[in-house]
Formats: sequence, C-alpha cells, structure tokens
Amino acid sequence: MQTRKKILRTAIALTTGALLFAPGLALAMDADDAPESITIDSMANLYSAVEFDHLMHTEYASCAECHHHTTGVPVADPNCIRCHAYTPEGDDVSCTGCHEANRFDKEYLDTLNDPQIYHIDKPGLKGAYHLNCIGCHEAIDGPTGCQDCHTMTEAGEERFDTGKHAPAGGSSGAHH
Repeated sequence: MQTRKKILRTAIALTTGALLFAPGLALAMDADDAPESITIDSMANLYSAVEFDHLMHTEYASCAECHHHTTGVPVADPNCIRCHAYTPEGDDVSCTGCHEANRFDKEYLDTLNDPQIYHIDKPGLKGAYHLNCIGCHEAIDGPTGCQDCHTMTEAGEERFDTGKHAPAGGSSGAHH
C-alpha cells in the first residue's frame, strides 16, 4: 500500500512540475483553438471594420509569427527571446492585448513608469498590424494597398482630405 501511495505522489509531483516548468509544452494554443474570423474595428471612426479571415491566415503563418510569445510556443524573434524564451501562454492573445491603439495618449504614457513593462521597440496597434501584415502580404503577393483592406468612412475621408473633401488641384493642405 505504501508503494502505491509513493507512486501516486511521484506521478502527481512530476505532472505538477511539468506544468510549472514547461507550461508552453502542456498548454500551448494551436490554430485549432482560434476563431475562424475576427472583426478588427479599432479604428472604426476612420475606417470600416475589417473582417479578418483568421482561419485562412493560419495556412500561411504559424501562430507565433503573429502572436509572438503569447500562445505558449517558442519565440522566433531573437530580440524577444532574451526575456520571453519561457513565457507561458497568455490569457489574452489579441493584438490589442499588447499593442496600444492610442500609444501617445496621456493615460497610456502614465502606465510606462515601470521600465519592466515598457518596450521601446514595441509599435502601437496600427504599426503592429502594418508591420506584420504588409511584409507578409508583399512576400506572398497579397493585397498591400490601404483600400484593399480598409474602406474609409466619411470621417476618415474628411480627416485625410480624400474623396469629396480633397482640396482643389489634388494637393492636400493638411499633413496628418
């Protein structure tokens, strides 16, 4: 009976240890865990929402290529691996979970007092989308024009002096 208890305790200890010391191996997400599509509407005031075909994109890229270290799989970027080599799967793997939409708003800047959470090289949300998406789209000959993915709203056309809001003569007077 004692031997049986020792074996059971050892098995529990090994399982617990494996989960604590290698959480990415036991819990890592994969493409089957992801939604088929995602609505990207963080700039809905300027552009109509983009229906992102997530399922189709999993055929072109691994989870870690877009979600970096949040899915519990090893990090590919050598700049990130220094700190995130053994980062466990995150609770939030969305782009907005790490990349701030309003990166230069006072409320966000006030959160950066702790240098442990600040990444000087981490782009805002719009930059993250464009850095990840456009480079890959160029490589596979996918759409790269702004309006290929985004339809500008009336407010967007006014903000960027396009469409009926464009200045006469075709040159923009505003620099945004």
